[in-house]
Amino acid sequence: MNSATEGKANFIYTLINKDLAEGKNNGQVHTRFPPEPNGYLHIGHAKALLLNYKIAQDFNGKFNLRFDDTNPIKEEQIFVESIIEDIRWLGVDWEERLYFASSSFEIKYTFAERLIKAGRAFVCDLSPEEMREYRGTLTEPGKESPYRNRTVEENLVLFTKMRNGEFANGARVLRAKINMSSGNLNMRDPVIYRILHAHHHRTGDAWCIYPMYDFDHPFTDVLEGITHSLCSIEYSDHRPLYDWVVENALELMPEVSKYRSQQTEFARLNMTYTVLSKRKLRRMVEEGFVHGWDDPRMPTIAGLRRRGVTPAAIADFQERVGVARADSTVDLALFEHCIREDLGKTAPRMMAVLEPLKVVITNWPQSKTEMLTLENMPDDNMAGTRQVPFGREIYIEAEDFMEEPPKKFHRLAPGREVRLKGAYVIRCEEVIKDSAGKITELHCTYDPKTKSGEDESGKKVKGVIHWVDAQYAVSATVRLYDNLFSKENPEQEDADDFTANINPNSLVTLTNVFVEPAIAQALAGSRFQFIRKGYFYLDPDEAKNDRLVFNRTVSLKDTWSKVNS
Repeated sequence: MNSATEGKANFIYTLINKDLAEGKNNGQVHTRFPPEPNGYLHIGHAKALLLNYKIAQDFNGKFNLRFDDTNPIKEEQIFVESIIEDIRWLGVDWEERLYFASSSFEIKYTFAERLIKAGRAFVCDLSPEEMREYRGTLTEPGKESPYRNRTVEENLVLFTKMRNGEFANGARVLRAKINMSSGNLNMRDPVIYRILHAHHHRTGDAWCIYPMYDFDHPFTDVLEGITHSLCSIEYSDHRPLYDWVVENALELMPEVSKYRSQQTEFARLNMTYTVLSKRKLRRMVEEGFVHGWDDPRMPTIAGLRRRGVTPAAIADFQERVGVARADSTVDLALFEHCIREDLGKTAPRMMAVLEPLKVVITNWPQSKTEMLTLENMPDDNMAGTRQVPFGREIYIEAEDFMEEPPKKFHRLAPGREVRLKGAYVIRCEEVIKDSAGKITELHCTYDPKTKSGEDESGKKVKGVIHWVDAQYAVSATVRLYDNLFSKENPEQEDADDFTANINPNSLVTLTNVFVEPAIAQALAGSRFQFIRKGYFYLDPDEAKNDRLVFNRTVSLKDTWSKVNS
């Protein structure tokens, strides 16, 4: 076993070490990540990306980034750019090996011609409906196309006319000639080229025929010298066709590569309360269920980044999930745990009041402001301290006061005392209400002998609450994000439409928020723990418009399972 991979438990490492021991592909390990540019990457793609990249690193191999851009109808340059940005942000380096399947359309056309000359491909005139009828079922063999035995010369002429744009969309296709009686439907003379008069985002109008994914993908692996094609488990039935294309490429196009790519499948990522279908995510964007691909509620890499999740948390999550052969579903709580673990080590603790209630400290001098010293990280002396202003009027959280508190309520109430974080003990003396009976402010007194760090009063209080100074606090907007779906399995629990399971409370926007002045001076993209409220991210997109908007990355603990139990 390669010394760099000792202790690796997953079966892919075992397979690669076996290949190396047997001298396959001259001891080379070359992987790739081949996204289709028809949407943004999501957390499931990150699993495949990081696995391929890590294997290349661990085996001192090479890693390619390749766009499988063979469907101009759904693909756009904006998706190419977003994918590149996401992959760079995740810390993956493809060096100079950035490829596009569309760059090799010409040589793929040559390969298709050689298949025709070898009697292994033919031009078929069956309509899509007729082709489905001829294909057969899982229990019945298919029927051969009446065009299957066209001569090589006729096939070459027709294929050339297909390329020259002489036929309409769907009029003809090029099919591989394999076995219509195969138990695997993918091997029943699959379509390998179709006519598609559509503008391609990279090749323009140069082509009106495009290779099918199951043909293009393995051949491109051969072109790039890929040794290990790692893909998710739903492609296992496609492996015989993958092998057929690779074997024919090595035989009929020996000049393109000396390495034989091998497909290996692993379990895709499934996560509770989450949809990881690019098609369904695209629908949510296009139909306005979310505010774009980078909406922080989305499981896209762009959405997670805008929510404040770090690359380290994503990598840790993927490492904990591991690599298996069989599909399973991971609890969303594990991902949130990884996010908390990461931010807990790096995010400074600050004070923000999300739903403010004014407190007037009546025995505090009218014009006095005291600067208090608070630590940035409670267990890290190297994280330093900051100065926080404290004066006569402050804001506390409305939920930290109750007029008629239950037995175990240890915060502020009439006649009760509570400690202000890093400051003094205060006592509620009077509750002020408006004409409708709504509480508008509290009048309290403070005990000057109870200053944090200097308290010699011997007074003991059970509750500690956060606060901000009313004079110096800065107004901000906070977005509280929750699960986008209200059901654990949103795709299966409503067979008619998964969008029926969208959580109506997945986004709550608070506009009357106050934060301590040190937060307002932070750089866009900074992360904080708002004491007792969770981890928050200063949205850089909003900062471009001089708006102070914080996105909640994750709460301080998993409350979702408790709420829904």
